[in-house]
Amino acid sequence: MQEQQVLAAFSALSQQTRLRVIRKLVVAGPTGLAAGVIADAVNVSASNISFHLKELEHAGLITAQREARSIIYSANYDTLGGLARFLMEDCCAGQSATGCTPRDETASDL
Repeated sequence: MQEQQVLAAFSALSQQTRLRVIRKLVVAGPTGLAAGVIADAVNVSASNISFHLKELEHAGLITAQREARSIIYSANYDTLGGLARFLMEDCCAGQSATGCTPRDETASDL
C-alpha cells in the first residue's frame, strides 16, 4: 500500500462517525448495509451519513453497489487489510512471520 493511500485512509478514519461506520460495516460482512440502516446504527441523519460515506468511499475504505433503489455499502477488506499490513510490516524488525507479538499488552485495550 502506498503511503498516500494510507494517509487518506487514516484521515478518513480519524472522525468518530466514520470510524463507527467502518466498524458497523465490518460486522455486517460482505453483504453490507444500506445507507439508511447505517445512519440509524450510528445515530446520524440521512444527509449527514451521505457525507461520511462519500469520504470513506473516496479513501477506498468502503465500496458502494446499487441494488434496486438502494445503495449498499460494504467494507473494503482489501484496503483495511492493507492498512494493517502497512502498520505491521516492520514489526519486530521484520520477523513477524516467526510469531512476533508486540511487547505492550495494553494495545489490546484499543
